[in-house]
This record gives sequence, C-alpha cells and structure tokens, in this order.
Amino acid sequence: MRIGFIGLGNMGGPMSLNLLAAGHTVTVHDIREQAAAEQVARGAHWAASPADLAGQSDTVITMLPTPRHVEQVLLGDGGLLAAMAPGSTWIDMSTSVPAVADRIRALAGERGVRVLDAPVSGMAHGARSGTLQIFVGGDAKDVARQRPVLEAMGDPERILHVGPHGTGYAVKLMINMLWFCHLVATSEVLAVGARAGVDLEILHRSLVASPANSNFLQNDVLSVLNHGDYDESFAMALACKDLGLAVDLAREVGVPVELSAVVEQIYRRGKAVFGDLAGEMIPMKLYEDVAGIELRLPVHKDSRTPEQVHP
Repeated sequence: MRIGFIGLGNMGGPMSLNLLAAGHTVTVHDIREQAAAEQVARGAHWAASPADLAGQSDTVITMLPTPRHVEQVLLGDGGLLAAMAPGSTWIDMSTSVPAVADRIRALAGERGVRVLDAPVSGMAHGARSGTLQIFVGGDAKDVARQRPVLEAMGDPERILHVGPHGTGYAVKLMINMLWFCHLVATSEVLAVGARAGVDLEILHRSLVASPANSNFLQNDVLSVLNHGDYDESFAMALACKDLGLAVDLAREVGVPVELSAVVEQIYRRGKAVFGDLAGEMIPMKLYEDVAGIELRLPVHKDSRTPEQVHP
C-alpha cells in the first residue's frame, strides 16, 4: 500500500519505520527535512510539502503535536486535504479533539476522502517496537480496510475500534486525564504517608495490597521511586496540552470535572516551576519539595529500569 506519513517526531519517526519494515511504500514529510534522514535511508520517499505527499499516497497518516498543527497541515496553504484523491484515506493518530476533525471531515466528505481518528498509547518504546495500543474512531469498513496499516504500528490485540468518528480522540483524552489524576493522587498519598513517619517501602507495599491499588501505583510510579526518573520522554508542555484538551472536551459536553481541573492546574504549576521540557511525572517533585522528602525506595527493592507506561 502507498502510505504517506506526516510528523516524524519521537512517535512518528519509529512508526513510519515500522510501516517501511512491513513492506509498504512510504512517503514522508516533516517541517524539518533532516528528521526524515533515517526513513529516506531505508527506502522512504521525501515529499517537500503535504500536497506533494498526497499525490503519492493512498493513505495518509498524521502524527502531530496539537490540533492547531493538524488543522494547518490539512487546510493551510499547500495543505494535504485539497490534494488528496477521491477514495483515499486520512488517518489522524495525533492526540487531538473531535471538533477539529469534524471540520476537516465535512470537507473531506465532499471530496470523497475517508477519515479515521486513531490516537495511540505506548510511548516511544511502543512506537519503536510496533506494540502501540490504538483507539480508532470511524466507519467499521474503513477500520477493517486499514487494519493491515495499523497492525504494522500496533499490537493487533490492542487495536480497538471504539466507535464513530471522534471517539478515538475522546477515549485517548480520557485515558490521559485519568492517568494524570492517578499521578497527582499517588504523589499526595506517598508524600503525606512518608511525612507521617511510615516507611515508604511498607507504605507502597500496603497500598499495592489494598483495594486502592492501580496500575500506576503498582508499576508506573516505580520509575520515580526506584530511579528518580520523571520521564523526560514525554514533556510537561505536552502533558499540559493534553490535560487542557480533556478539560475543554468536558466543558463542550457539559460535564463538570472539578478534580481534573485541579489536576490540570497542578500540572501547569509543575511546568512553571520546572520548565516545558521537564518530564511528565515532575509534579511528584512538587510534593517531594513541599514535604521535604525524596520519595525513593531502597536500592534492593528493584534495580531494573522500568519501561514507561504512559497512556
């Protein structure tokens, strides 16, 4: 299949390489031509613009930082959509919002272009290994048609058709929102318990053994507790962007989200204190600093470096 791929960052770069490894003909584009060096070296074609890429592709995938970038690439000067042929498919794998895709899809329908939203979980290591979880919104026939493309980038057992257009975006935003809430709640509990004199190892073991256990508490938090690793592979600027999109979506559908709004503000405070490029788990350090305690388990607990399991 002829596939175009736009956005060759930490996620899009390895995802496009997996498409090449699966035998697809791949054309790539990024605002930085040097970002495509490895793809071109492995046989990909370079396109100087989104419109140029569209002319060489039956399916086009975008993996971009924000909804604004998605809209600009699709609808801006020399944009992708105007150059896509009838019968082709656009798959947006960015973390975005249904409203942007709704505007683009209305125009795409007039041109006979099919649309799927398919954001991912699994972070850069999942992108490299081709084991991403993918949440797909759109027509079931289009999902089935594009499944070989998606399976080149994700775990076949975890490629989920979650509903009509826009639901992929919504599921991804809700996963992120819950994960960030888990992080803040866990940070508070560990800081308070440790400050109250409970041995951190015993406190963590007790929480894991309790009805309050979670995947975050049992696995993800260990990167900080064991190694002081706040996961710089996903920057605070992006975490705050995702939280803002989730809270905005809640506002649009008329559901109050007081807790998530507070979590968003804690994340924004973390970004203000530690910077845009600080790791997504850096809000834990806010609580460490307030409590005057570094939340670390004894070295003997686990000397391995855990993979990040960010949504």
